[in-house]
Amino acid sequence: MRYSLIAIFLFSSFYSVAQQYAFLVTGTYTSGKSEGIYIFRINTSTGEAAPAFVAKGIRNPSFLAISPDQEFVYAVEELNGDGNSGKIVSYRFNRKDGSLTRIIGKPSGGDDPCYITTDKSGRWVITGNYSSGTVSVHPANKNGVLGDAVCLVQHEGSSVNKERQNGPHVHSTVLDADNNYLYVPDLGTDKVMIYGFNKKTGMLTPATNPFAAVKPGSGPRHFEFARNGRTAYLAEELTGTVTVFSVDKKSGSLQPVQSISGAKPGFSGFMGSADIHASPDGKFLYTSNRGDANDISIFSINSENGKLTYLNSEPVKGKTPRNFCIDPSGNLLLVANQETNEIVVFTRDKNTGKLTDSGKRIAVPNPVCLKWVKP
Repeated sequence: MRYSLIAIFLFSSFYSVAQQYAFLVTGTYTSGKSEGIYIFRINTSTGEAAPAFVAKGIRNPSFLAISPDQEFVYAVEELNGDGNSGKIVSYRFNRKDGSLTRIIGKPSGGDDPCYITTDKSGRWVITGNYSSGTVSVHPANKNGVLGDAVCLVQHEGSSVNKERQNGPHVHSTVLDADNNYLYVPDLGTDKVMIYGFNKKTGMLTPATNPFAAVKPGSGPRHFEFARNGRTAYLAEELTGTVTVFSVDKKSGSLQPVQSISGAKPGFSGFMGSADIHASPDGKFLYTSNRGDANDISIFSINSENGKLTYLNSEPVKGKTPRNFCIDPSGNLLLVANQETNEIVVFTRDKNTGKLTDSGKRIAVPNPVCLKWVKP
């Protein structure tokens, strides 16, 4: 009995320590010194990071998706011009050492793919192509092998900003929790397109209410659901605002209920909002702002109706914060500062939502996308 108790104690202690670590998978632009996809092992209690692996031989892996079973990583190759169109690449992920093994690449179905996701089953990989305004659906088998696209949807239209909205620009592809509807913010048309998703065939069909329009010139970018699935949040790049929607889970329809700015008081520059995420406990919402802002906007979430209250903005200690991520425990928020070539680690107060610079930095050239793989 004594030896059994000792063994249980040692195992529990080891397991507790192991749970403090996770892998951070980092997508980049390779036009500078970056060599591809960078993997780091992060202590989620302290924010300390150690390099684990670099997947070379891929160009502009600017957005990543992790399969539901965390066995595979899917990356875009954001390409356009010189005879190159966009591609997507699958990798097998080794959860022991953080290494990636390339499996296969496929055309993405358009130019400049900027977002990629998987459905909840892991059978389908969905990609948004920015410059061509297209959405593609590829099958993925149990070994992470991608097939040719089974569905390709072309968006049409434009909006009021002639420099940025002269045509459709798909910016993200987000499925609801039930795997029934796909939501596609289009920066060029000022709409969130809504598609019914066929889990068996991968086909997309317009929903009963096929889109939700936002204020002209807003520039829809990234989209996030609340934990209950009945509220959704849209980051709008060109105005730095967030539109809050109520969600009809049966029909997939979106109804706007609030529009709120993420700008700090007195700010008059260009926000350039990019990414949006809710905290794991669903109490706070964060958006990253590039342009002249270079900060993270912090909102509290009303637990009754999902509406937002602006709290404050935290400078990111660098330039061009693209994507960011909150670690699974909710202790840390990491920001990818593209132009200053580092990831900045903030600690997060779970009671107030406040961010504090931990002083820790992860050096990586042109970081763009950050994804966690849990231990």
